Amino acid sequence: MKKYSLAMFLGIFLLILIGLYLVMSASSTYSVSKFSNQFYLFNNHLLKAGLGIVFIIIFSFIPYELYKEHSKTILTVVITLLVLTLIISTQVKGVKRWLDLGFINFQPADLAKIALFLHLAAMLADKEELLKDFQRGFAPALFWIMLTSLLILAQPNISNGVILILISFMILFLAGARFTHILATLGVSGLVAGGLAMIFTHSRERILTFINSLQTGEQINNQVKQAILGLGSGGLYGVGIGHSSQRNLFLPEAYGDFIFAILGEETGFIGSVVVLSLYLGLFICAVLISKNAKDKFGQLLGISISLMFITYALINASVASGLVPTTGLPLPFISYGGTSMTILAISVGILINIGLSKAKEQESQSENLEAMA
Repeated sequence: MKKYSLAMFLGIFLLILIGLYLVMSASSTYSVSKFSNQFYLFNNHLLKAGLGIVFIIIFSFIPYELYKEHSKTILTVVITLLVLTLIISTQVKGVKRWLDLGFINFQPADLAKIALFLHLAAMLADKEELLKDFQRGFAPALFWIMLTSLLILAQPNISNGVILILISFMILFLAGARFTHILATLGVSGLVAGGLAMIFTHSRERILTFINSLQTGEQINNQVKQAILGLGSGGLYGVGIGHSSQRNLFLPEAYGDFIFAILGEETGFIGSVVVLSLYLGLFICAVLISKNAKDKFGQLLGISISLMFITYALINASVASGLVPTTGLPLPFISYGGTSMTILAISVGILINIGLSKAKEQESQSENLEAMA
């Protein structure tokens, strides 16, 4: 298991390096026009990337079993932060997603992902025999999923809320819940999420614009149009490192949610496939670590992190390609951003510890067998 944990760390480290190069390229023109310093955003991202690596290392050495005992407390604190976000945070572009506590400014929705997965894994590991019983096993897990997701949907943050629900139900299925229970509650959840998406202006416009693009063949919006132009101009091999045209303020926030377009433009189809293959390889390593975890809690927690990682990567690439409505989700470890980088780093650190814990257990068993012999 050590080799899978090592592969995870090296793979994530490589993604962070790729992200540093892309953020430096994608943000240079904007940094000059906004801050008169072409390295302004890059320097910020460099600090966050460095902290991300530190968090991976730290959480790799914290026994993941400790989270099980305190999972409910952790989730309760995060839910409180989500409530505070709705009450006291300043509305920006019609949404309330950032919570400013004075010493730190972050998005509690990112923290809610790992907090919910921690508690779900703990609950489902303890209630494995009761999970097929709706009232005693399924309903308690459903309560925390719906409470957390609804608070995120209310910000409104439709994409994060919907994805959190979908991954949570995948975990319920893998844990052994009845498919009929999952299907029924997922249907109701879909209606609620869909209703909220149509109530809020920005999400309604994104959905309707996407549907209209399917009917008319027009681009979803200007961001997607420019992203597709960037991907197309990259061709097979790309226009070369640092030679993107879209970064020159044609593609808004090219260093953030649409950084995949800069990757495709500068490194071409080959570079894009290599990065997506890296994500896939890391997902396979993560699944193997989860599958071989020493307990049910480790298995469920590991697969939760694995699904979160690959889902966000695929959706981000799909948004830049115009395959799905615009969501605002980052490309893991590559897009500019502090909160997402920190939470992803902590999550991967926990995943690596799950693998290392299994390796230590195997080494201990081998030593015992040798001593007995």
